[in-house]
Order: sequence, then C-alpha cells, then structure tokens
Amino acid sequence: MKSGLLLVNLGSPASPQTPDVKRYLKEFLSDQSVIEMPKVLWQPLLRGIILPMRSWRSATFYRDTWLPAGSPLIVYSQQLTTKVQAALPDWDVRLAMTYGQPDIAATLQAMHADGCEHITVLPLFPQYTQSTHQSIINQAEAAAVPMTIIKHFYDETDYQQLLAHKITTAYQKHTYDAVIFSYHSIPTAMVHHGDPYLDECRATTAAVAARMPAVPSDKIITAYQSKFGPMPWLKPYLKNKLMQLVELGKRNVLIVTPSFVCDCLETLEEDNVQNYQTFKASGGDRFDVMPCLNADERFAEFLASLATRWQEAAAVVQN
Repeated sequence: MKSGLLLVNLGSPASPQTPDVKRYLKEFLSDQSVIEMPKVLWQPLLRGIILPMRSWRSATFYRDTWLPAGSPLIVYSQQLTTKVQAALPDWDVRLAMTYGQPDIAATLQAMHADGCEHITVLPLFPQYTQSTHQSIINQAEAAAVPMTIIKHFYDETDYQQLLAHKITTAYQKHTYDAVIFSYHSIPTAMVHHGDPYLDECRATTAAVAARMPAVPSDKIITAYQSKFGPMPWLKPYLKNKLMQLVELGKRNVLIVTPSFVCDCLETLEEDNVQNYQTFKASGGDRFDVMPCLNADERFAEFLASLATRWQEAAAVVQN
C-alpha cells in the first residue's frame, strides 16, 4: 500500500468558448458555499440575468489569457503536481478541481482503488475560507475513503519565507512607493458568521512582512480584489486603493497575490489588464504584478514536505 496526495484547485471552463464558460459559472455560482443566498431567490437571478450577461464577457477574458496547452490555472496546477510527484517518488500524487474536471470524489476513489491506503487532500489555498474549502471538504468526504484534509498552510514558516524571498527579489528590481498584498475578497457576512479568512489574510501579511527587512513596513498595504455582486465584501477594494494611492502621489506599485497559488483569470486578466488600466488612467506610472508561485521548485518541495508531515501525524493517531 502507498501514500496518496491529492492537490485541489478551483477549476476552469473546459474551453474559453461561451457555452463552456456558462456551464462552469453555473456550477461554480450554484454552490451555496460560495453564494449563501437561498436557492429560491438566487437561482432565478443567476439563470435569468447573471449567466446570460456574464458568460460571454467572461469568455472574452478567458480567450485573452488561454495558453496553447489550455487554461492557465489548469496548466500551472498540472505543472506543480508533476513537480510535487517528483519530490515524492513513492507516493501517488494527483490533481483535482472543485468545479469541472478532474472530479475530486472520483479521483479519490480511483487513488484508493489503485492502492493508496491513506490519502492527504491539500487544497491549493493558503488561507481557509468556507467559499473555497467547504465544497472541497464536502466532495472529498463523499468519496468515503481514508483521508486527511489540510485546511490551510498560511502559517507555515517555510511558505512564509518562500513568499518573502520572492517578494523581496521583485521589490529590489525597481523603486516602488507601495507593495500591495491583494487577497481574493469574500462577503463580509461570512466573516461575521465566523469565517477565519480575514484573520488569516492579516496574519499572512504580518508574517511575510516580518521576513522582509528590505521592504519598509510603511510601504506594505493589504487590499482585496475580485468582488462579485452587490453585497459588501472585504475592503479596501484593490481598484479603489490603486486610485487612492495615485492621489497621494504614490505612482509606482508592486502587486502580490498571496491567496492565489497559480496564475489565473484574477491575476492575469483582472490585475494585469483591468487594474493596470485603472491605475494608468488615474495617473499611475509603474504597475507590476508578481507572478504566483505556480510550479516553483521550492514551493513544490514545501508542499511535499507538508504532506509528508501530515501523513506521519495521521499514522501516529491511527496507531
């Protein structure tokens, strides 16, 4: 019997064409871990207004970022999986997606059938939030195979040090007025209901900043991006913060995205295109977005080490 590791990311449309994007958005936005509004109210709004209006527009964004090998999120996640497998040659390391393919439960069952006695499930989201993790947990538990789920890794020293090193390297290439830690936002209602995401984002910024002596602490700012819908989400919103910085005379910024492990629509299109255009139109000068960790060798080694430690701990508990 061997050990198994299942890496899980969000997912992506099968293609950048409108029908596939609509199918993906319907699955994603029908998840009540993401949208908590009662189905009887939300589904008519989703099917009648949001999907018809949003699908074609999102499809244009996906087409702009699509790689020859496919969706950037899928491509980079697959490359990362390959690197982690190389770091764990005696393990069975696979990739699944919360929405779309490969399916979480089916992949877990296949791994178990192929001889994985116990599987570690590792969501590729450093900070825990219901909107990303709960669906992963629900789907994984539905597979009914022995497993351990790692719910976050933002507080791991090696991860913090790796992120600090990459940010410091990027920061030293130019002169910046601000370094913005931009996290994916979530509805404030989730935080009020006990979701730890806000605290974990703040802790991530503080811990990484403490490991970057070359970056002045007064230049480090936390913001949130990718708001969806009319309800209040975590602030300050990145777009508003960018315009505010220009008004304050801070026209050279470096954006880092610690809640995103692999580059995706939010980093490649929303940040590098939409937020870039907002910043430049407001009078900003230098706007740089640091690439995500993607298939970084050291990040793959960190994930391998993390999974090994959790597997060893699970074995001790079982014995």
